[in-house]
Amino acid sequence: MSAKSPENLSEADAANELMRLAKIIAKHNKLYHAEDSPEISDADYDALVKRNNALEEAFPHLVREDSPNKLVGAAVAASPLSKVTHEQRMMSLDNGFSDEDIAEWLARVRRFLNLPEDEPVAVTAEDKIDGLSCSLRYEKGELVLAATRGDGQIGEDVTANVRMIADIPERLCPGEGRDPEYSPTGPRPAPGNNVPDLFEIRGEVYMAKADFDGLNERLMDEGRADAEAKGIDFDPDKIRQFANPRNAAAGSLRQKDANVTANRPLKFWAHGWGVHSELPGETAFDVMTAIASWGLPLSPLVQRFGALDEMLAHYRHIETERADLPYDIDGVVYKVDRLDWQQRLGFVAKAPRWALAHKFPAEQAQTTLESIDIQVGRTGKLTPVGRLKPVTVGGVVVSNVTLHNRDEIERLGVRPGDRVVVQRAGDVIPQVVENLTRDEQRDPYVFPEKCPECQSEAVAEEGEVDVRCTGGLICPAQRFQRLVHFVSRAALDIDGLGEKSIAEFIEAGLIESPADIFRLHQHREEILARDGWQEKSVDNLLAAVENKRSADAARLLFGLGIRHIGAVTARDLLKNFVTLGKLAEVGTAAREDEAIREEITAIDGVGPTVTQALADFFHEPHNQAVWEDLLSEVSPPNYIVETRDSAVAGKTVVFTGKLETMSRDEAKAQAEALGAKASGSVSAKTDLLVAGPGAGSKMKKATELGIEVIDEAGWAEIVRAAG
Repeated sequence: MSAKSPENLSEADAANELMRLAKIIAKHNKLYHAEDSPEISDADYDALVKRNNALEEAFPHLVREDSPNKLVGAAVAASPLSKVTHEQRMMSLDNGFSDEDIAEWLARVRRFLNLPEDEPVAVTAEDKIDGLSCSLRYEKGELVLAATRGDGQIGEDVTANVRMIADIPERLCPGEGRDPEYSPTGPRPAPGNNVPDLFEIRGEVYMAKADFDGLNERLMDEGRADAEAKGIDFDPDKIRQFANPRNAAAGSLRQKDANVTANRPLKFWAHGWGVHSELPGETAFDVMTAIASWGLPLSPLVQRFGALDEMLAHYRHIETERADLPYDIDGVVYKVDRLDWQQRLGFVAKAPRWALAHKFPAEQAQTTLESIDIQVGRTGKLTPVGRLKPVTVGGVVVSNVTLHNRDEIERLGVRPGDRVVVQRAGDVIPQVVENLTRDEQRDPYVFPEKCPECQSEAVAEEGEVDVRCTGGLICPAQRFQRLVHFVSRAALDIDGLGEKSIAEFIEAGLIESPADIFRLHQHREEILARDGWQEKSVDNLLAAVENKRSADAARLLFGLGIRHIGAVTARDLLKNFVTLGKLAEVGTAAREDEAIREEITAIDGVGPTVTQALADFFHEPHNQAVWEDLLSEVSPPNYIVETRDSAVAGKTVVFTGKLETMSRDEAKAQAEALGAKASGSVSAKTDLLVAGPGAGSKMKKATELGIEVIDEAGWAEIVRAAG
């Protein structure tokens, strides 16, 4: 993101940055809420949202339809659990990060309600637990439905699983529930028969720190016992353990089999309510007290205050006690106590005006950076990881820290032996925020120019900070995923050769490169002798492999996984160079020959980024060897696009929305075969838009430009008419 303040940005730059922020924040929302696998810290996420908010405030006319401020959580991902539409939307919370932010929030509340300065504003404050949001619907006091938040409108039905959590009663029991004892201040209504006919309780499903540690130990013990029973070596790296208590809680609650949930130590506490037939109180404090009297646990730290200094003192107290609490928290939530005021204040796009989360700053500690290791990811990215002298940060022992990339190492000036400040915000891998000994006279750390796994060149593309191994398929760190891609449906599409078989054959030393797949027939007897393989399955596999020796050249090129060369770009290249041999010739020369670089770059749909990726690939001797080895085993025909006379010949076609009878790549290939150009964006040059369900902005733009729009059935008719 730009380092410029909003007032120094042009409107075009602001629009571009808002577009990027919307995509990045949506990605991290999905990772956190739908997949329970966050990649960045809470602090980094909050910084992205804060930047987005500043830009939207400076450029209100540029606020996007997909603005993060209009979205809650993330859409429910593919799941064995059924979906539930919330009768009343489950909202998110706005965040404050400083005392000034909290004072300004209170001032906004006063201005909105037009209150005099001496009018007290009672506010409840409670610790913000890091769990999974869940709603519990009770009818006539009986639990009838439990659902996750999802995107706020649609969540997952987890009723059967919630029934396995001891904290959650099947039936609300007025006057017989646990004594809340959670506040030394404020009146508490006497328990009574005050359970409404309909009441939805909202709260968090969580896992205590000690229970989380015990669960991971149990998973390790079960894996060890299973290995012993099977008579095989125990490999602790193959045991899937949970990364943090929140992930453990989310994964345990989202089980298809409720018996799995029953064996997980989940807890619950209530922090609010949703749809209801009536409320058992006139203030939030009174309603929450009633909920506690019905048998639901609340935070033991919730209190009611009448002044800003009291709220902030409570925040400081909770921050001090944070490390010793039995559960993870990331801030304090303030709520206006009077319900009539809450109703008047209402909501903004995704959050109530009457509530605010006061987030804690990232926790920090000092330690020594003992070494820097380079890890190679499946895409070839070289990621430096710092190995630390173990230190406790926020109650967690930290021994590894991400250093992100080469530029970050240079910015921090870190070297093995440096004394560093480590920050842990949330539960993702910590980061170094300061180098305390950078001025000491020692040689700087030299980032490797060769891949540590395969010794191929490691380069950063122009405009990128990430350094990547150019070894591709010969790199052990990348080999498995590259081979899986090579045989995938979009590439060679070899039946019977999936991830499990690829992994098995790599481990057995039968395949290392794409060419080895076409030599599997030499290992027929060895494969047949392996567990799970029969004569029919082996022969079917080998026949499927043989059938691909004359595979389409564009599929072969795409299957090699050269960076930036997708299925469409592979066809664009081969439409111009016809054979793989000619493509290798120009790719090899492109690094030194400017004229050839310009020739490749000029191809429609290619450009300088693809040209550089092609030149880098063929510059690496290992890649040349893989290429030549593969071509010694296959005989793809020359790539010739045979076009037919059609109603769209010479026209530009765009596909949008969900295509139900074919893939997007297949649709584009059909367009090219009909003599049309398949484009990815709508412009004044577009002649036809083929729109499936879910068509959005492209449909709108096409309508504005007067472009012809047809559905998928209409496109199929054009294809049939062309013969």
